[in-house]
Amino acid sequence: MNSCANQTKPIQFLLNGEKVSVSNADPTQSVLYYLRENKKLMGTKEGCAEGDCGACTVVIGELVNNKPELKTVNACIQFLPTLDGKALFTVENLRQEDGSLHPVQQSMVDHNGSQCGFCTPGFIMSLWNVYNQYQASNTQPDQNEIRSALTGNLCRCTGYRPILEAAQNMFDLPAVEFDSDTLRKDLAEIQHDDALVYDYKGNTFFAPKNIQQLAELKAQYPEATILAGGTDIGLWVNKQFRRLNPIIYIGEIAELKEIAVNDNNLRIGACASLSNAYKAISKYYPEMDEMWERFASRPIRNVGTLGGNVANGSPIGDSMPALISLSAKVVLRSAKGSRTMLLEDLYLDYMKKDMRADEVVEAIHLPLPIPERVFRCYKLSKRYDSDISAVFAAFSLVLKNDIVESCLITYGGMAATPKRATLSEQSLIGKTWNESSVKNAMKIMEQDYAPMSDGRASSDNRMQSAANLLYRFYLETRSENPLSNESLNVFANSADISDIPVRVES
Repeated sequence: MNSCANQTKPIQFLLNGEKVSVSNADPTQSVLYYLRENKKLMGTKEGCAEGDCGACTVVIGELVNNKPELKTVNACIQFLPTLDGKALFTVENLRQEDGSLHPVQQSMVDHNGSQCGFCTPGFIMSLWNVYNQYQASNTQPDQNEIRSALTGNLCRCTGYRPILEAAQNMFDLPAVEFDSDTLRKDLAEIQHDDALVYDYKGNTFFAPKNIQQLAELKAQYPEATILAGGTDIGLWVNKQFRRLNPIIYIGEIAELKEIAVNDNNLRIGACASLSNAYKAISKYYPEMDEMWERFASRPIRNVGTLGGNVANGSPIGDSMPALISLSAKVVLRSAKGSRTMLLEDLYLDYMKKDMRADEVVEAIHLPLPIPERVFRCYKLSKRYDSDISAVFAAFSLVLKNDIVESCLITYGGMAATPKRATLSEQSLIGKTWNESSVKNAMKIMEQDYAPMSDGRASSDNRMQSAANLLYRFYLETRSENPLSNESLNVFANSADISDIPVRVES
C-alpha cells in the first residue's frame, strides 16, 4: 500500500495550548464526551447531541498554508481522532492570566447576555472566534456578520437582543490579542507526513494523506465508512447507536480540499468545506447566496463538505437540486481509476447511488455561467435559519429572444431522490417565456411528482409550493422585470474569494 502503515499511533493534538496524546478512546468517541468525561472540562455542554443547538460549540485551529486557521465546530458530532494534528480551544481557555474575563465574556456580563447560562459557553466560543478574526485586522463586524456567526447557537432565555448587544460592544473593552505565532509553531511540531492509523480494541480509524492511499484503503475495506465532516455520520452514532468499523477519514487529504477554476468549470474537491465551496460557487452564481447562508449553521458549514452532501444523496439535501439544475458532474474514484457522470445520474432511488463499493466521490465539476442562462434557487422551511427544507427548488433557463431554448427544473423534498421535473421542462422548451406557458408547466408538474406528507409539510402543501416557486422564478426572470441577470453578474464578478484556496488554471 502507498502507504498506510499498519502500526497504530496515538491521537495527538493541542488542548487549550497543551499537547495531549490519546490512545485509549474509541474512534467514534465525540470530542464533547472526551472533554467532559476524560478532561473534566464542564464548560462545553451537551444539548441536542446532533449539531443543532450550539451548546457544545468549541473552536478548532489547524494549519492552512502554514498559517493557523480557526473555526467553530460542534463538539457533539466531531469524532476525537479527527483532532489529530490540530488545536482545540474550549471556554476554559478564555480566562486571563490575572483571573479576569476575556472581553467577550465581560461584555456578556455587562449586557446581561446570560440567564440560565446553559447555552452561554457556546455563544462565547462563537463570539470569541469572531473577536479573534476582527481584532487581528483592527476592524469590527457588522450586525449581519454577528448574526451569521451565531446561527448555530440557540437560546431559550434571553431573546438574543442582549447577546447581540454584547457582541457589538465587546470591542470597546481593552483588547486581548490572540497569539497566532505561538499556535503556528506549536501546530507545526505535531504535524506528520505519514497517514494516521489509530486502533482501539479492534476498531480502526484511518486518515490517509493522499487520494491514492484513500483509493487503496477503500479497495481493501469496501465496507468502511468514509468520514469527512461527520455532520451526518455523527448522528449515526449519537442517535442510532451504530458501530462504525473501520472508518476512513478524508479530512487530511489536501488534494480533496482544492478548488480550481479553468475555462469552463469550477472543480470542487470532495473534502472542500461547505463554507469554502459555497463561497467559491457564489462568485459565479450569486443567486445561491441565500441558500449558502441558510444551509445549516456556520459550525456545520465549517466542517461539512460539498462532496459529503453529494455522496450522502439525501432527497432533502439542499446542494443537489441546485447543482443538478446547473448540469454539474461528479467524479468517482477507485483504485482502478476514475469516472465522471452527470450528478443527476448518480441517484438511483432513496439513498441508493450508482457507486461501486470501492468508489468514493473525488470532486464536483460545475460549469461556469453563460450569458444566456438565468438561474435561481429557493429554500422553503419552517425556520429561516438552521432548518431542513420542506421543498428546495432550483431552476436554470437558457433564453434566446424570450424563447426557452433549454430548461432544467429540479426539486428536493418532492421525491425519493433530488429529481428533475422532466415533463414540465419539456412543456416549456421551444415556448415563449410568458405567463401562459409557465402556468401550463405548473399544471403538468403534478405528473412529475407525488410527494409524501411528513412533519415538515403535507403532500398538497409541497405540490402547491413547488408550482408556486416556478411561478416566482418566472416573475423574477421575465423580460419586463428590472432585476436582470446583468446586475447579478456584476455582483458575482466583484465577489472576494481571496481567502479560500482557489487555483486558477489556464
